[in-house]
Amino acid sequence: MISQSTIDTVFETARVEEVIGDFVQLKRAGSNLKGLSPFVDEKTPSFMVSPVKQIWKDFSSGKGGNAVTFLMEHEHFSYPEAIRYLAKKYNIEIEETEQSSEEVAVANEKESMYLVSEFAGKYFHDILQNSEEGKAIGLTYFKERGFSQDTIEKFGLGYSPNVWDAFTKEAIDKGYQLEFLEKTGLTIVKEDKQFDRFKGRVMFPIQSMSGRVLGFGGRILTNDKKAAKYLNSPESEIYHKSKVLYGIYHAKQAIAKQDNCYLVEGYTDVIQFNQAGIENVVASSGTALTPDQINLVKRLTKNMTVLFDGDAAGLRASIRGIDLILEAGMNVRVCAFPDGEDPDSFAKKTPLEELVRYLEENAKDFIQFKASLLMKEANNDPIKKADLIRDMVVSISKISDRIKREVYMQECSRIMDISEDVLFNTLAQIDKKEIADANKKFKAEQKEKAFDVVKNENFQQQTKVNIQFELEQKIIEILLLYGNTEEEFEDVFLKADEEGELTEVKEYRKYKVFQRIYMSLQEDEIELANPVFKAIYTDLINYYNQTDEFHMEQYLMQLQPEIAGEVTSILMNEEKETLHNWEVKQIFVKQKEQTIAQYVTETILSLRWYWVNSIVEELKQSIGHETDKDNAETLSLVIDYLGLTNVFAKKLGRVMSRYS
Repeated sequence: MISQSTIDTVFETARVEEVIGDFVQLKRAGSNLKGLSPFVDEKTPSFMVSPVKQIWKDFSSGKGGNAVTFLMEHEHFSYPEAIRYLAKKYNIEIEETEQSSEEVAVANEKESMYLVSEFAGKYFHDILQNSEEGKAIGLTYFKERGFSQDTIEKFGLGYSPNVWDAFTKEAIDKGYQLEFLEKTGLTIVKEDKQFDRFKGRVMFPIQSMSGRVLGFGGRILTNDKKAAKYLNSPESEIYHKSKVLYGIYHAKQAIAKQDNCYLVEGYTDVIQFNQAGIENVVASSGTALTPDQINLVKRLTKNMTVLFDGDAAGLRASIRGIDLILEAGMNVRVCAFPDGEDPDSFAKKTPLEELVRYLEENAKDFIQFKASLLMKEANNDPIKKADLIRDMVVSISKISDRIKREVYMQECSRIMDISEDVLFNTLAQIDKKEIADANKKFKAEQKEKAFDVVKNENFQQQTKVNIQFELEQKIIEILLLYGNTEEEFEDVFLKADEEGELTEVKEYRKYKVFQRIYMSLQEDEIELANPVFKAIYTDLINYYNQTDEFHMEQYLMQLQPEIAGEVTSILMNEEKETLHNWEVKQIFVKQKEQTIAQYVTETILSLRWYWVNSIVEELKQSIGHETDKDNAETLSLVIDYLGLTNVFAKKLGRVMSRYS
């Protein structure tokens, strides 16, 4: 296990904005940072990071937490994995404590698969560098491709020996279980034997955005016609081909910095571009581009440049990918290389300055690219030209931004020499069909739900405002934000004068906010009804009583993940206003820090008021149900409680006027 001192050092050192900045493009929003949610597909930022509080909140998905919980949510790390990742990022030495046999036994399956993959990456790389076969075959191949030693190290390139079970034997000897060798696809298990999937291939580790090895691509070097030239790891718990982009780990920071991503097809294209000095490049690894892959890039930039060679199959694949990129709301440019060249070969022989200049000068807007490409195919055939124009309008229809649409329609009209009216009519027909299809789908879904009474009732219940929930949430928010703050509060009590008559006396005394809340709720014997809020409340009161200073990072560290998530949600609720840029619209949100005592008093009085009203309602119902019983005592209680609500109303009015 990782020692507590290491965990403490990680939390003290890690900056949430730096950690999340590796995955999400963040922009300044007042004292906070905002960006597009990395968990859902959206066009308007709802993801907020608070450098001051060292927490984040995604208002679209409801997720939130600190740097560690972000890694657990985004990268699906376990808690120890997240700590190890941060320790590596900040060069913190990890101290280990001895694990019990029970702790070893509960290590989860995914972590075991990650560990097997990490071991395989190191094994293949070591074979490439240090074995006679690896150096003679694998290393020679990479050197012939023009890859330097630094590049080979950077991408962890390797070689799998041309022996049926060399890797499998080594892994089992080192204590790795055959179960996980099979589940990662590294080993193929038959009834009476097991053998290596990647026997006799040069190896390309495929990494996640955080650098974890998910799977491998292996290229065979012999002319065996029965064997596939490239072989990928099969789908597994940790490797989903459609959700991974080769090179994203090495490219992410450059993509965010350059605000552009180059998309290529193969592993060697990525590696050669990196070696040339252009790092913001990723590959779809020979598969058709998918929405999940596009969303990986969209977290970092809205601009993508598709690079391709001149073969017809590659061009067609590029066109299909372009429509998907447009549909995701991204800007697309396309760059073709000279005949006979691909990104790998061109980058290999072209100096960096010339390569950068070529990309800048030859990257075309997608509409120009599509027009020039398809016009060659039309070859002055009017029917083919009509199909081509319709094809271009279909692409433009994928763009959600109406201004961009109009600009592209005008450009299409100019290039294709056809009136804008005809193009817009065609676009309207396409839009109409899509709307009709969407309506048809919606009606079908509604028909299925027509008799789902329970779900409908649940939905109605959820849409009702739960006043008690809101008030209890406010209590927790106040404790989190201002619990240790000392404020002046108004105390009212009765005092006998010289003649023995009781008069109301007001005094102003200083209390810490948490003390005031605790005493007020104790006085009325009020307990929070929501079990999560009740747990947080109890924990906070104990925490404040045991420490003189409140540090949010330290407090979040000792919470259970589900409680920590709720705490973060409450903390970031007040930051939600900054997503809307109210100040730009000349609307200024009042800050609670200016009137903390008022805010505390209002909330407590409102909770008391709600609590008393609930009792009154219960008493009224009991009167209605028991008509044959003498209800005089109950009615007297109702009158007393109603008197209390009047007192609360007056106090609330006085508090609000005093601080307004």
